[in-house]
Amino acid sequence: MKVIIDLCVVPIGVGVSVSEYVAACQRILDDAGLSHQMHAYGTNVEGEWDEVFAAVKRCHEVVHAMGAPRITTSLKVGTRRDRDQSMKDKIESVNRKRGRGAQ
Repeated sequence: MKVIIDLCVVPIGVGVSVSEYVAACQRILDDAGLSHQMHAYGTNVEGEWDEVFAAVKRCHEVVHAMGAPRITTSLKVGTRRDRDQSMKDKIESVNRKRGRGAQ
């Protein structure tokens, strides 16, 4: 089953800056071959359910291995059965309705 998630992994107990942990998770998503788009407070990820959630698990494993004693993760999960839809499709649909075309 295809899934699109909004993922926010937050290490706790590592100080104020978390960019090195975010970069590690971005590498995990790259290595998994998943389509993803980072934004200011998380990352949208799309792919097959098992591959996406295996990558989320791997993010936790790696961030803990980097020294984070605790992690809190927020997830939004969306699936469709009526048709395939990508992150790009969703954004383009809204932009068309706004009269902006594909961006």
